[in-house]
Amino acid sequence: MSALLQSYVAGRWYAAPDEGTPLLDAATGEEVARVSSTGLDVAAMVAYAREVGGPAVRGLTFHERGGLLKALAKHLGAEKDRLYDLSARAGATRRDAMIDVDGGIGTLFSYASKATRELPNDTVVLDGPPEPLGKGGTFVGQHVFTSRPGVAVQINAFNFPVWGMLEKLAPAFLAGLPTIVKPASPTAYVAEALVRQIIESGLLPEGALQLVSGSAGTLLYELGPQDSVAFTGSAHTANVLRDHPSIATGGVRLTVEADSLNCSILGPDVTADDPELDLFVKGVVTEMTAKAGQKCTAIRRVLVPAGMADTVVGALRDRLAKVTVGDPTDPEVRMGPLASLAQRDEVRKAVEALRSTADVVFGDPDQVEVVGAEVERGAFLGPVLLQARPGATEPHDVEPFGPVSTVISYETLDDAVALAARGRGSLVGSIVTHDPDVARTLTLGLAPWHGRLLVLDRDDAGESTGHGSPLPVLVHGGPGRAGGGEELGGIRAVLHHMQRTALQASPDMLTAITGRWTTGGARRDDGTHPFRKSLADLRVGDTIASESRTVSREDIDRFSDLTGDTFYAHTDEVAAAANPLFGGIVAHGYLVVSLAAGLFVDPDPGPVLANFGVDNLRFLTPVKAGDDIAVTLTVKQITPRATADYGEVRWDAVVANGEGAPVATYDVLTLVAKSWDA
Repeated sequence: MSALLQSYVAGRWYAAPDEGTPLLDAATGEEVARVSSTGLDVAAMVAYAREVGGPAVRGLTFHERGGLLKALAKHLGAEKDRLYDLSARAGATRRDAMIDVDGGIGTLFSYASKATRELPNDTVVLDGPPEPLGKGGTFVGQHVFTSRPGVAVQINAFNFPVWGMLEKLAPAFLAGLPTIVKPASPTAYVAEALVRQIIESGLLPEGALQLVSGSAGTLLYELGPQDSVAFTGSAHTANVLRDHPSIATGGVRLTVEADSLNCSILGPDVTADDPELDLFVKGVVTEMTAKAGQKCTAIRRVLVPAGMADTVVGALRDRLAKVTVGDPTDPEVRMGPLASLAQRDEVRKAVEALRSTADVVFGDPDQVEVVGAEVERGAFLGPVLLQARPGATEPHDVEPFGPVSTVISYETLDDAVALAARGRGSLVGSIVTHDPDVARTLTLGLAPWHGRLLVLDRDDAGESTGHGSPLPVLVHGGPGRAGGGEELGGIRAVLHHMQRTALQASPDMLTAITGRWTTGGARRDDGTHPFRKSLADLRVGDTIASESRTVSREDIDRFSDLTGDTFYAHTDEVAAAANPLFGGIVAHGYLVVSLAAGLFVDPDPGPVLANFGVDNLRFLTPVKAGDDIAVTLTVKQITPRATADYGEVRWDAVVANGEGAPVATYDVLTLVAKSWDA
């Protein structure tokens, strides 16, 4: 008897006392492992996550959490061969395993980078600018995101035991939540190996990650309104979860990624001689055969203009005929078996249902030639292509979760949109066209029904990641049948786990709470120029109010000559006088900003190393020759970089004229040394 998979509970590995359920090799039928969660103390898991894991994770800043994710990604990258080998036992070829394993590791890297580039080195995220709530400026509103003192539970599908776990773990961890993972049992041996690698690395705080191998039992009953569940799987199971008391009435947040009858549409502009036809055919075949079609993003419906249907079917048959099926460890094999015999049987049932209104034009769901394996022992199923008859309904209702697609003809673009919408919501759709008008029409029609759309043609094909590849920076999820949830999408996924709260307070109170200077808050001028201070000495609110300078007509003329910006408002007295906004010659906005820099800068070498940008620049009032300007510069935010001896300082800059009216506002971004010896 093979080894029993263990769960990771409250800081230790737990083995159930019974023999468990056998898990079989997808290609050979041999027993790989056994799985059981009998006796698992799920209450202890949730309590440990809340009392140990949560405080440890929330005690770190976003940058510190990102640093740990980066270190973890590097560690897993060095250990991934073990995951490749186990993935083969689940039917994955090396290429399929890379989609799962390398895709998951890449997602960790992406979120690690996002954390340090887009989140503050803090534990609070500001959402938008302050909102003035009173005329005097003493009462202000600010939206903030804070971490919830809860647990993120992820219930994953069998097809991506690595990527599915890591793409949920990364944003939850950044948001300050500990995670409990419940992988699908058929491939739980891959997930268990991944969790062991993570735990043995010692990189994540204790309690940040726990594992349920086997049934989740009463886990959901232990959850409350600060907790969340992210589910990937069938629509049927998703509906069961929606009706669970903890979710239906207990306030537990549920995110669902469910069934998806994704489509790819060939534009009516594409002919047999266009490169887009080959791109279309390659895309369909790739999605049919990658992971043996066991992808929530795979193309199930192939929508083509009626006049191109025979051409497309012929091209698909030719390419599918080259696909070799068999032992996933054989380098000559392009497609391995399905994950289990039960899964193969489910796909066969789906094909039989589709055949009521569609004809098989390639493949045989009941028999297939395999390479390097015994067909009767493995969960083998060759690619199956169907062609729908007019008025077919089943292709829009039945999802064969395997290497199966159905070609459906359309007459007009409106017809194509209507057919796509009959899938009742999908994760992804693709449009293959070189006609911008076709692309716009289809995109606007399809967007309400899809979480992501790929518009593919000869221009972007060289860099395209393909129809079926979710990316960390783009939203993954879809409306309706696809579950109505969203994952990934960069920092959106992090904020999804956090609580947005509207704060109302004085500017000084908001500054103290958020760690970011709020307009109207106290400024501090201790007589030392802020540019002479390192990060160790600099404080939010430190300010310099400059002397004034008169902007002369000579300044304006010289700037025009130097830059070549001879726009009439700066050079033509008559035309400028006729301009209703200016009524005469005005200074260039960038001249005003440049002169302002000269007013606040400290010229000597010091802790300010570089200016690397200006944000939110607005020109408010024209500056004319003879006007005086002065600038007030205030430290708005300080962000030390964990991996460098300097950090970022954001300065609030207000340039005002002699009457005190703001003429320009913006943020100055500088790099400042953490320490400096004068």
